Amino acid sequence: MTRNVRENISRLIPDPGQSAVLPKDGETNILITSALPYCNNVPHLGNIIGSVLSADVFSRYNRARNRRTLYICGTDEYGTASETAALKEGVTPRELCDKYHAVHKETYEWFDIGFDLFGRTSTPYHTEICQSVYLNLGKNDYLEKQVKDQTYCDGCAKFLADRYVEGICPHCGFPDARGDQCDGCSRTLDAIDLIEPRCLLDKSHKVVTRSSSHMYFKLDTIQPRLEEWIKESYKEGKWSPNATINTEGEIVDARVKTGLRPTPVTRDLTWGVPIPPLGREDDKEMDGKVLYVWFDAVNGYASITANYTPEWRQWWHNPENVKLYQFMGKDNVYFHTIYFPGMLLADGGHWTMLHHVSTTEYLNYEGGKFSKSKNRGVFGPQAKETGIPASVWRYYLLATRPETQDAMFSWADCIAANNNVLLKNFGNFVNRALKFVSSQYNGIIPESSDEPGPLSPNDPLDSEFINEVNALLKEYVDALESVKIRLGLQIAMLVSNRGNGYLQAAGLNKMFLAENPQRCAQVVSRAVNLIYVLSALIYPYMPSTSEAILEQLNAPARVIPEVLSTDILGGHHIGKPDHLFKPIDEKMEAVWKGKFEGSGGVSQEAPAPKRKPKKATADNARVNGVKENGPKSEEALALEARILEHGQYVRSLKEKKEAKEVIDAAVVELKKLKTELAALEKA
Repeated sequence: MTRNVRENISRLIPDPGQSAVLPKDGETNILITSALPYCNNVPHLGNIIGSVLSADVFSRYNRARNRRTLYICGTDEYGTASETAALKEGVTPRELCDKYHAVHKETYEWFDIGFDLFGRTSTPYHTEICQSVYLNLGKNDYLEKQVKDQTYCDGCAKFLADRYVEGICPHCGFPDARGDQCDGCSRTLDAIDLIEPRCLLDKSHKVVTRSSSHMYFKLDTIQPRLEEWIKESYKEGKWSPNATINTEGEIVDARVKTGLRPTPVTRDLTWGVPIPPLGREDDKEMDGKVLYVWFDAVNGYASITANYTPEWRQWWHNPENVKLYQFMGKDNVYFHTIYFPGMLLADGGHWTMLHHVSTTEYLNYEGGKFSKSKNRGVFGPQAKETGIPASVWRYYLLATRPETQDAMFSWADCIAANNNVLLKNFGNFVNRALKFVSSQYNGIIPESSDEPGPLSPNDPLDSEFINEVNALLKEYVDALESVKIRLGLQIAMLVSNRGNGYLQAAGLNKMFLAENPQRCAQVVSRAVNLIYVLSALIYPYMPSTSEAILEQLNAPARVIPEVLSTDILGGHHIGKPDHLFKPIDEKMEAVWKGKFEGSGGVSQEAPAPKRKPKKATADNARVNGVKENGPKSEEALALEARILEHGQYVRSLKEKKEAKEVIDAAVVELKKLKTELAALEKA
């Protein structure tokens, strides 16, 4: 099929994992990591949105800006978590990690999460890099030996690492706190501080305390330099507010404010990175010990990159040319903003340090929490089993991304997102325009009066449309540059809303073509080029949908533009139009809720809030499955979708605490849309 597409707009950076990429001096080079998942379980939807999916969006966005981008992740395999799980399953730690690494990799691949490498920490490169950092800390006098009391199990006749011990948290009283961290209050712990400690291997065994020698990282010594670095990086990288530093740039982490203390970097385990000798008299006391899991895990980012390319230092020892973005849930903030940067500063190497940290709160499930033990919630491969496409899962999870507070997964909302937003708004616009080209122009873009290149903001007929689209494009880029993932998606949906409104206002149909063929050709050209823009805007969020649009357009992948342009030119042959999304039967809500409710019902840890029944107003009637006056027109459905999306936009402005006049203007626009819908329904 003949292509006629303007030059110099193509995306040149390949999709993730297709070819080795290295940074280039003088250009913007983006290094992205997502927190390494423990290799002892199956990820649930909250794990996926918390780091790997969010990082994937940012990775693809930068590729769509033609920036050299590397996205690294992998399974965190060493430590007590894996040893404990292996004991429970009756396998070796290596066998367990082989199994769950494959599960994680398969799950992420199905969700279209594109790592350049999804590696693992149990590799020779990992051992080499971890031991090198440890030796540098010793050489630079940031390690000290301490003899400390440690939990010891009389029944097992061995010291118990943190995760082999559970007990009551001394800070909040949570009954099942782990020896390294409390899930109740998120405080890091020392296992010997637990009240009524118990051995996970056999709870009948007696747990006592005995002395053991370990190496400690002198965080207190590095603290002055670390605090200075935190403030500088926060300001330069515009971190999202987190538990370490607030929006005013004030360090609020209690450990920093009261003074950091030396923290242990060795453990009495066998499954881990062996401790290398420092050339000291006390080296023999470290025989048989391994590095603490958090010491080795954060070094996994560099070691996985080393497995990706032997030139890994071009990414990790290149702060002048590489910006590091790290994605994680809120429980990992301390280790990535204090512990890991402190370690790199103490190492003394020319490390690429954190530029921006993006964190999420928790995603809960239908009024409670995800629970693997109770089979409550959607885990790993189960998402595929529902028959819901990966693109729809990605859209809903990203639209619900818990950026400033915990969010709740809801089957009703998930179905509504597909049926009301993707199908009737986004999909309707793309399908309507391309089907018209196919049926009325034999699949060939008509010649129009528009010259190739940017459309004039002073266009005599469409200046309002062009300026609104250009303003939305600027807002989209600003949002993604600031790593405001959810806002970027909302803006992309507003662009498709504007496309629907454009076709509706023009009255695109056969009569329009017959009465004013020149203007019809212009409207079609501009609509098709807006669809081409949408293929780029949606690529970070729904790459398979973007690919489907490009196939229907018969066009190459393009960069994210700054303004709306005529890029697909007259005479271009499009592909075969097809529906991007299919409706989901609302009855499936009850089916899926029953299937994934598990054995425990609604968790008492996060009771579902009581809600008053919603009145079936125009903007939520479709969500509730209400059909007030029979089937609605395409125009009404398009307006409802616009109202739904614009409502989300208004909420996002309020969350960001934008200027009052900006919020007021958005509210006025929302009221205007609702008034239009009410008048349409009355008519």
